[in-house]
Amino acid sequence: MFYTVDFNTVAQEFCTFYYQQFDADRSQLGNLYRDQSMLTFETSQLQGAASIVEKLVNLGFKKVVHKITTLDAQPASPSGDILVMVTGELLIDDESNPQRYSQCFHLVPEGNSFFVFNDIFRLNYA
Repeated sequence: MFYTVDFNTVAQEFCTFYYQQFDADRSQLGNLYRDQSMLTFETSQLQGAASIVEKLVNLGFKKVVHKITTLDAQPASPSGDILVMVTGELLIDDESNPQRYSQCFHLVPEGNSFFVFNDIFRLNYA
């Protein structure tokens, strides 16, 4: 199958940008989502950029640092959608023990860019 974009490169660049922005100022992530976007964060399900950003901003911690362990990407449709699966660790505030997480993004092309159509986040407990 022929793809006009390198989905692995798009996924890598997206995740680098997403987590850097999340760790620096997660209130600025709204431009990555649209009104039809959905976030499942643990047990909460939200739809729309404003609701998603409100959830992310009010998570109850000030500082967070994400570290990607694995990143896998696949084409998700003939339209150019990309499915991205991330596992990693995050440090919250001044904790010294990282928490493991998994996150899945469904990226949809829009013009020369992509937006997050679906975002599923889970902490992975031992």
